[in-house]
Amino acid sequence: MYKIVKKQELTTNIYLMEVEAGMVARACLPGQFVIVRTDEASERIPLTICDYNREKGTITIVFQTVGAGTKIMADLKEGDSFHDFVGPLGCPSDLVKEDINELKKKSILFVAGGVGTAPVYPQVKWLHENGISCDVIVGSKTKDLLILEKEMEAVAGNLYVTTDDGSYGRSGMVTQTIKDLVAEGKKYDVCIAIGPMIMMKFVCLLTKELAIPTVVSLNPIMVDGTGMCGACRVTVGDKVKFACVDGPEFDGHLVNFDEAMRRQTMYKTQEGRDMLKLEEGDTHHGNCGVCQ
Repeated sequence: MYKIVKKQELTTNIYLMEVEAGMVARACLPGQFVIVRTDEASERIPLTICDYNREKGTITIVFQTVGAGTKIMADLKEGDSFHDFVGPLGCPSDLVKEDINELKKKSILFVAGGVGTAPVYPQVKWLHENGISCDVIVGSKTKDLLILEKEMEAVAGNLYVTTDDGSYGRSGMVTQTIKDLVAEGKKYDVCIAIGPMIMMKFVCLLTKELAIPTVVSLNPIMVDGTGMCGACRVTVGDKVKFACVDGPEFDGHLVNFDEAMRRQTMYKTQEGRDMLKLEEGDTHHGNCGVCQ
C-alpha cells in the first residue's frame, strides 16, 4: 500500500497528493509517469510525475477530477493509501539525456497549459538544479484555475503567466505570449509544450512558422498506460506510435494532432471503437477488454 502523506486542493477540482513510493522515487526522472489504482477493482489512471523526493521516498502527483476514477481519488484523505502505484513508466524527457554543458548553451522555452503545468514543473526544476535557466509560459482559462505559480516562479528563469480572460497576468492565449516574446527579440533553440491537445496543436503551428523545434507530451490521451488498449495511438511523421510506451514526448511538428483528437473523441463510444477497429485493422490495439 502507498500512503498519502499530503493532500492539497490547488484549485477547484484540481488536487495535489504526495505519496510514499520509495522505489518509484529512487528511479524516476522528469517526463515519466505512474499508474495508480485506489483499490484492486478500480480504474487504472496514468498520471505524469509532478515532483519527487528521493530522500523522503515520495512522489507528487497532480490530477483533475474528470470522471468516476479521479473523483474516487479526490475523496481520499491524508493517511489513506493507494492499492497500486506503479512506475516509473514512459521515457524520460530528452533534456535529461543531453550533456549539461551543451544544455547551458541553449535557450529553452516551456509552455504549460492548465494541468499541463504539473508535468512541466519537474523538468524546469531539474534544469534549475543543474544551473540551467529557462523561460516558462503558464496559461490557464482564468486566475482561479492557475496552479503551481509560486513553485514555478522559484525555478524558472523568467515566468510569464497568461489567462484567456485577462483576469491575471498577460491577457490571451499562450501563443500570443510566444509571439510577443519573439517580437521582443527572444530567440529559442527548443520549445517544450505540455497541456490540452488543442493548445499543443496551435503552439506547434506557430513554432513551426517561427522555426523553433518543439517537443510535446501526449500524456492527455493516455488511458491504460501500457500500450495494450490503443487509446493513445498517434501518427508521428509516417509512423504509428503509442504515447505511453513510445513517449510520452514526441516531435510536435510531426504529430498528427487532428487525427489524434478525432481518435480520442471516437474512442469514448462503443460505436467509435468499432469504427476504429475496422479502419485500423491489424494495427488496432484492443486488448484492454473494452473493444473485445
